[in-house]
Amino acid sequence: MSEEWFDFLKRDYVQGFTQFCGFEVELVAPGRFQARVVLRPDYLQQDGFGHAGLIATLADHTAGYAAYTNVTPDYRILTVEFKINFFKPARGESLVCRARVINGGKKIIVSESEVFAVAGIEQTLISKAMVTLAVVPAAKFNSAD
Repeated sequence: MSEEWFDFLKRDYVQGFTQFCGFEVELVAPGRFQARVVLRPDYLQQDGFGHAGLIATLADHTAGYAAYTNVTPDYRILTVEFKINFFKPARGESLVCRARVINGGKKIIVSESEVFAVAGIEQTLISKAMVTLAVVPAAKFNSAD
């Protein structure tokens, strides 16, 4: 994969809903992707912890982009299924998600994401997701199928 492709993925990752959420790309490498989001007050649930919906979105989206690093520009990545476990409440200033491809394929890729709550210099693993992704030809996005 080229640096040009990785630069495209960095820009592509942050648009629409993820831009609204304030996601920021920190690392792009073959089969890997890392992103961060600052925990603003409006991202917290009723008890003051980071909301599970935000965490799940971060885990799913980042896993998808880890998979995206392994395909060429004529393909797109779509989530087929994901499962997430929450270990601890999300407390801190931000969340960091580290995702990696654990099984690459031509039609199906499986990635995992680990989400950490960051408080000062401490990082606490708060959740882990397994994400199954379909590799879809970009041309299909322009057809009625």
